[in-house]
Amino acid sequence: MPDLNFRITGVEAITRGLLPLLHFTVEVTNASATQQIYSGILQVQIQVESARRSYSAGEKEKLSDLFGTPERWGQTLRTRLWTLTSTTLRSFAGTTEAILSVPCTFDLNVSATKYFHGLEGGEVPLLFLFSGTVFYATEDGRLQVQQISWEKECAYRMPMSVWRELMDHHYPNSAWVPLARETFERLCAYRRESGFTDWETTIASLLTHPPAEQLAVPDLEVGP
Repeated sequence: MPDLNFRITGVEAITRGLLPLLHFTVEVTNASATQQIYSGILQVQIQVESARRSYSAGEKEKLSDLFGTPERWGQTLRTRLWTLTSTTLRSFAGTTEAILSVPCTFDLNVSATKYFHGLEGGEVPLLFLFSGTVFYATEDGRLQVQQISWEKECAYRMPMSVWRELMDHHYPNSAWVPLARETFERLCAYRRESGFTDWETTIASLLTHPPAEQLAVPDLEVGP
């Protein structure tokens, strides 16, 4: 029976598409080099092993929304699911390669995006968990089907520069923050009332000159 092992050999930022994609190259090796594998369906869970790297003071501040204050990181810095993906395996004997396509987003409400955005550089420790189905031939040529063991996994450290390259291409000098519709309508009204013609000026105005009602200080009782 096939005994498949997996290794991530690289990652590439795909900038020519309409949507931001990362392509991970996975090397698949069968323990029996002469056994014919007809095809396979590979399902992959990718997790972020956040505890397997160090963090600068600036990164700790940016990641406080995810993990809390640094003194709590011993309990909160845990492995988190990033995404699920799948691919197919072509016919091979011995070793082959396949591409894992991972769609990405700059939505900062997504915890993985918030994590990546909070890193200043270095590498992201990832864990790939494999499952799926493989179709192979027995010694007498009969077609057989076998499930890929849930114990199959491999680690890979993704350079942050690859993710940055992807985001800089699809969202140059910008970020994307979704708002509730009611909040957006209030922001639109503020923009109209203030006479601003673009969102950049509108947000900058709120950051530098908050509306008067936000600055109101309640009356304090003064003792005798």
